[in-house]
Amino acid sequence: MSALAAEGAMLHTADVTPLNAAANAQLIARLERLPITPRLTLLRVIVGIATFFDAYTVLAIAFAMPQLVSEWALTPAEVGAIISAGYVGQLLGAVLFGSLAEKIGRLRTLFITIALFVSMDAACLFAWSGVSMIAFRFLQGIGTGGEVPVASAYISEFIGAEKRGRFFLLYEVIFPIGLMFAGTAGYFLVPLYGWKMMFVVGLIPSMLTIPLRWFMPESPRWLASKGRIVEANAVVKILEDSATARGVTLKSPVARTVDLNAKVSSDWRELFSGIYLKRTLTIWGLSLCVYMINNGLVTWLPTLYSQLFQLPLKTSLAYGWITSAVGVIASIICALLIDKVGRKAWYASAFLAAIVPLLALCWLGATSATEVLIFATAAYAILQTVAFSLYLYSAELYPTRLRAVGVGFGSAWLRAGSSMGPMIVGSIVAGPGIRYVFAAFAATALIGGLVTLRSAIETKGKSLEELSP
Repeated sequence: MSALAAEGAMLHTADVTPLNAAANAQLIARLERLPITPRLTLLRVIVGIATFFDAYTVLAIAFAMPQLVSEWALTPAEVGAIISAGYVGQLLGAVLFGSLAEKIGRLRTLFITIALFVSMDAACLFAWSGVSMIAFRFLQGIGTGGEVPVASAYISEFIGAEKRGRFFLLYEVIFPIGLMFAGTAGYFLVPLYGWKMMFVVGLIPSMLTIPLRWFMPESPRWLASKGRIVEANAVVKILEDSATARGVTLKSPVARTVDLNAKVSSDWRELFSGIYLKRTLTIWGLSLCVYMINNGLVTWLPTLYSQLFQLPLKTSLAYGWITSAVGVIASIICALLIDKVGRKAWYASAFLAAIVPLLALCWLGATSATEVLIFATAAYAILQTVAFSLYLYSAELYPTRLRAVGVGFGSAWLRAGSSMGPMIVGSIVAGPGIRYVFAAFAATALIGGLVTLRSAIETKGKSLEELSP
């Protein structure tokens, strides 16, 4: 065995020592001064492909649903259960795979999740009833629920503080683009080929991401946190070489002072102690509020247009696509500006601003498809800037030893909100009426705004290690 391999094996199995902590600090300093290079952009693109189809898979059922309602004679409660089943599975997957990523690494866990949600996408093609679709969507949700939080931790750990928000959110904007693509596919494919075509398209990531796996290194921050300093240094060296090959002169790394008493082991219970307790409860509250509203809206709108307002199928799907497209535009604006505005100010403003169109729909009675299209789209687009960027924010709130599991737990509440939203819409539409859906969502947005103002911390311009000792 070579000296380098022996050292790597020793560091792989050894506990992190003060000496390794100093080496870790130097490695972080080298990462923080790196520019955005084609190599980093390639990582963002590869992970983005998986995230794109994760988002597509989440919303594909909404555009298949108008046909399924007729084919299987589904009730509003059954529609809500089918939509929500995926989110319940996502809740479980977020917790399960977030914890697994702390143990076996971001990269290996990421590809387990992709294999799971792609295989269950294929299974959905053979669903024969509402019950079978609920089962397949639940299992598929376990995979999709694990992919995004692990991918978020992975991407955030390559980027320095100054560019983190913009770089990460230009990756994360692929999620609402995936939602919009689901609407496009639904509009053109479902009327011609039927609902199963939505799931055929979802099989594409298996053909794209598996070969690209070999271009992706493991997170150097995760490697260093496990004492695998030699491997972490090798990854950072590749990134440095990518920058210098383009003629970039790198600044000398400035390492932070090493805290020899800092914790190095991962223990999920730390999420509920010290400074992390308030952060954990805050991200849970924000996730629950924003996803309850947005997924309640976007997954139900095509069915509402078709069943409640009696619009033609293609018109219903086109209206749903418009909502998703406006959400993408709002997300891109957020990605470009959030490093300047800051996370807390943006979130508080978005929650409070979304109350206006939601209350307008309640007051007007939501009596026409046009009213719903205009005001529901406005509320969705405003809140989508919060929804798609919460993975950035939650990744910033935790240290490397807790990042994947912390983001995973937060994502579980995100999925809980996603599951509750469609069921709330279904029960209220079947009972008091559609206008009260928007009153309930306005109250939820108010709660989200108050939680942000009271409990959220600002993270812009600070390294991950500064934010989380």
